[in-house]
Amino acid sequence: MAILVTGGAGYVGSHATAALLAAGHEVVVVDDLSTGHRAAVPEGATFVATDLADRAAVDALFAAHPLDAVMHFAALSLVGESMKDPMGYFAVNVGNALNLIDAACRAGVKRFILSSTANLFGEPETVPITEDEPLIPGSPYGESKLMIERALVWAERIYGMRYGCLRYFNAAGADPSGVRGEDHRPETHLIPIVMQVALGQRDEVVIFGEDYATPDGTCVRDYVHVCDLADAHLLALDALAQRSVTYNLGSGQGYSVREVIETVREVTGHPIPARKGERRPGDPPSLVAASDRIRSELGWSPRYGDLRSIVETAWRWHSTHPDGFRD
Repeated sequence: MAILVTGGAGYVGSHATAALLAAGHEVVVVDDLSTGHRAAVPEGATFVATDLADRAAVDALFAAHPLDAVMHFAALSLVGESMKDPMGYFAVNVGNALNLIDAACRAGVKRFILSSTANLFGEPETVPITEDEPLIPGSPYGESKLMIERALVWAERIYGMRYGCLRYFNAAGADPSGVRGEDHRPETHLIPIVMQVALGQRDEVVIFGEDYATPDGTCVRDYVHVCDLADAHLLALDALAQRSVTYNLGSGQGYSVREVIETVREVTGHPIPARKGERRPGDPPSLVAASDRIRSELGWSPRYGDLRSIVETAWRWHSTHPDGFRD
């Protein structure tokens, strides 16, 4: 198929692009490079620098490239930032997604996969979190993704475009080959931040809160390898031939902030100084996915299901690319 990947110069989008190309698909990557990196786009993909806020440019994209499906990764994605600028997050995430969905429907595209989030669940009543957990977003970022999910429901009802909403938890790790990995500026994700301490790029890692109702008092998260996420996107793409799907994506195992720091210490051989900080608004104590549904329905099985293997692939990338894609 010919597939449009928005945000394909970003972390998860670039790994998904690589998986699509390896599977024999044609890929058109669109990215405004506001947070992505041109060097992250895999060789073999067609790259178009376009801002999804520009409706005419989005329409031109579909006119120039006959497309069978869309995978939408492009978005603002920082929970804390969204708590400070909620309307900005709605304007960019929802507005751009609606431009894209509208253009795709008018172009006759029948498959659309959304990079969604576990933040839809806020502070869940039960953990691990199933797809049936009440949707009560924990931040404007999560709310923006829920709005897009609802728009896709109506796009199917009215235009017949099937959708896949993949609500993944904490994307982590890197391509095992070491050629592609995580490079955010500024970096906000825990594992790369801890590795920056190991590389001497930070003096210490700050633990935001040590008084949560968790075994060691620090937040617990479910880390899912970025290549396993890419695999799930390919499986969902095939599933859309029959029906729309919604899945939670995670390893099913939660790890605390302290456990992550200790694992990075073991893998890197560096001491990793850490100190206590204040809680951040919008951080729930525990987010762990129940991924039983996608495992049973699509046969998805994470290849990197434990924290150590995730950290090892991430360290391979960061230790050989300390300056990210500038190296």
